[in-house]
Amino acid sequence: MKNFKTLTFAGALFLMATSCNDSNSVTPNKQLQTIPATFSDQTSEFAFDFLKKHNSEEKADKNYFVSPLSLHVALGMLLNGADGKTKEEIQKGLRLSSDLTANNNIYKSLIESLPNSDPKVTNTIANSVWYRNSFTVEKSFLDVLKTSFNATISAEDFNNTATVGKINTWASDNTNGKIKKVIEKIDPAQVMFLMNALYFKGDWKIPFKVENTRDENFVGTTGTKPVKMMSMLENVKYAKRTGYQALELAYGDGNYVMTILLPDEKTPVSNVINIMSVTEWKSLNTALAEQKIIVGLPKFTLEYETNLNKVLENMGMPTMFSDAADLSKISAPAGKIKVGFVKQNTFVAIDEKGTEAAAVTTIDIKLTSAPILPEFICNRPFAFFISEKQSNTILFVGKIVNL
Repeated sequence: MKNFKTLTFAGALFLMATSCNDSNSVTPNKQLQTIPATFSDQTSEFAFDFLKKHNSEEKADKNYFVSPLSLHVALGMLLNGADGKTKEEIQKGLRLSSDLTANNNIYKSLIESLPNSDPKVTNTIANSVWYRNSFTVEKSFLDVLKTSFNATISAEDFNNTATVGKINTWASDNTNGKIKKVIEKIDPAQVMFLMNALYFKGDWKIPFKVENTRDENFVGTTGTKPVKMMSMLENVKYAKRTGYQALELAYGDGNYVMTILLPDEKTPVSNVINIMSVTEWKSLNTALAEQKIIVGLPKFTLEYETNLNKVLENMGMPTMFSDAADLSKISAPAGKIKVGFVKQNTFVAIDEKGTEAAAVTTIDIKLTSAPILPEFICNRPFAFFISEKQSNTILFVGKIVNL
């Protein structure tokens, strides 16, 4: 078998968010059929934009693995707490319509139905909100996250170091122990964390035989290294495109797939990433046709962590990170809180049997550096004076303890 010059993770990016377009190989899911095709296009547009922006920010010689779906859902939760320009930017960045109720209903359908798409594949989606128990949060915001995102809500003592352990345990529990730590500590300015956890485990529809795995050289951008190369000769979906080849490997009953994009010799993988779009993606899936192919795929495990602030700013969502952020639907007034960071922790392992992958997206909400307007709400006993300023004479004094 020849050496492979490079193998991109681009196909794996979509294994949790897309399914095969060939109706003959997909078992229909009635719940998923209720999700509009426009939403699929919108999330795909977001995924490709995210991929390109992230690829341009990450070091050229570094492997990465990210989840557009996990990020989309986490930002979808944040959208419900945003208003004004901040809301407009997030909505536009997510490619969503202005109908927030309709969007929330689609998220609800996706969260409830995607895990049931293929009985032979494990796919779980979990959301949570953690907030400082001394911080006032709008009830309507928490209610919609419970209803539409099935989020668990936890008011915690952020000054207690045990809270960090609780949050990390939630991440671990909802990724089958693959992502054990997402935060190190909680700073005094941090008042909330919005979190999404995505877990995937699927066996190949056609598994690789262990006895066919052999030592091969992987020629990367920084040198050549030996790898364990899995191999098979099978009928699989394949397409030759301009600048790259594509291969589709199915999981379980075929509702989930991995699409691998292999650039032509001497073509940088970034070139292939940069030509991907919704149009190219649809065209590629139409072009994929089953034929007998020699397949070589390296076994590997990758853990990855990345801060996505700069990426999201480049995607047109800068205001939520600034003191001008309007997250007043989380906690009023506008300018009180902002997004401190958006980060993602991921894991992927590929072997002869299948693929295990996990992602946790964490959105940190913190107090802005702008002065916080004092609140003066007379909802408890108070006193008052009536006076004349020139003579500094107090005319009346009152005390109100019951109304």
